[in-house]
Amino acid sequence: MDRTQAPALSAITEVNFVSPITFVINKHVNLYHMPYVPNDTARFDLYFDAGKIRNQKSLSSFVNGLLFSGTKDKTSVEINADINRLGGFLDTGLSAENAVISMYCLKEHLPELFDILFDAITNVSFREDEVADFLSDRKQKLHISREKVSYLAQSNFQKELFASDEKYATILEDEHFSSVTQEDLKAFHENYILNGLERVVVIGNIPAAEVQKIASKAGEIAATRRPEFATSLQNRIGSKHVEKEGALQSAIRVGRTLFNKNHPDFLDFFVLNTILGDYFGSRLMSNIREDKGYTYGIGSMIAELNNTGYFLIATEVGKDVREKALQEIRNELDRLCNELVSEQELDLVRNYMRGQLLKSADGPYAMTDLFLSASLQGKDLEFYNDALLAIHEITPERIQELANKYLRWDQMTIVTAG
Repeated sequence: MDRTQAPALSAITEVNFVSPITFVINKHVNLYHMPYVPNDTARFDLYFDAGKIRNQKSLSSFVNGLLFSGTKDKTSVEINADINRLGGFLDTGLSAENAVISMYCLKEHLPELFDILFDAITNVSFREDEVADFLSDRKQKLHISREKVSYLAQSNFQKELFASDEKYATILEDEHFSSVTQEDLKAFHENYILNGLERVVVIGNIPAAEVQKIASKAGEIAATRRPEFATSLQNRIGSKHVEKEGALQSAIRVGRTLFNKNHPDFLDFFVLNTILGDYFGSRLMSNIREDKGYTYGIGSMIAELNNTGYFLIATEVGKDVREKALQEIRNELDRLCNELVSEQELDLVRNYMRGQLLKSADGPYAMTDLFLSASLQGKDLEFYNDALLAIHEITPERIQELANKYLRWDQMTIVTAG
């Protein structure tokens, strides 16, 4: 071997993915187990059909926040003490279409932590004092959030983006706190937690017999129906400004409803979005941060829902350059519509995207997350090898075609706050 010569470089064309093992809970719900973890760490996730769209009075947010507030036998303090005693780290999340509870721990403690968590969420009592304290705290946090231009822009953007469907457009309001009752909380919990488990994920070198016990236990709250989600959403085109007196910055949100992985244009648009604003050397960053100095950061993204998705550009700029920043965003969209991307820039983006895909598949946790993202739209891990092929084959002409199809300024919802 001649160590004075660097090895030849070649573009990666395929990744040998490893899929989780599937345990069938019922015809609608599966448990996915990734056992190939080379250390003692573990994680499990519970996904529920309890997203924000399931109630227009923000009950999903309230119930999600109260799941560990105590049972008739244990207080919230005792539940958290049990979790801490076993070194568990609890995380919860809430999106428009689902709620997720995650537990990070050592594999030897996973079965016991699952039992603690399962008891807490299935037997939550919604005690009046706990509910009152929670609502007071959440209302105070909402008022603090409203002082931030980023929150004002994002919440109003949500209203405009999902204008065609009230369930998706609803945000947390003051009146939701005064109208909620214990009966409301218990009814939502019954419908969407005790009968709403959508899938279970276990990562860790756990014996199959223990995983089967978890699957059997999870079956007690598994959904017996297939959740229904919006198949199409339409944004309200045009501009809206939310005035915030005294603000030194303005938040900007520009976007439109779009699609998810099941659309034939998704993979090619993924490349287009990366060029525009999805890495540090993107056009939006190079122009609006590096050249103009209007912001510390700006980016674009594709967000996916179960049956649809949306495109978003987000940033915060000084209030005196808000209109200039908007004009530069428009200029970058127009440039993609009117000019071909150079082969040099396209090769740079191709190499970046290949590297990011390899990074996102590095290890059992990352590979499981890739699997979950693909499976949400009924796909498997081969989707990402299809992505590698699309990255390799895309042309400047195809990018310009997609820009004219999806990135016209007159298709956008524009919301600013400041």
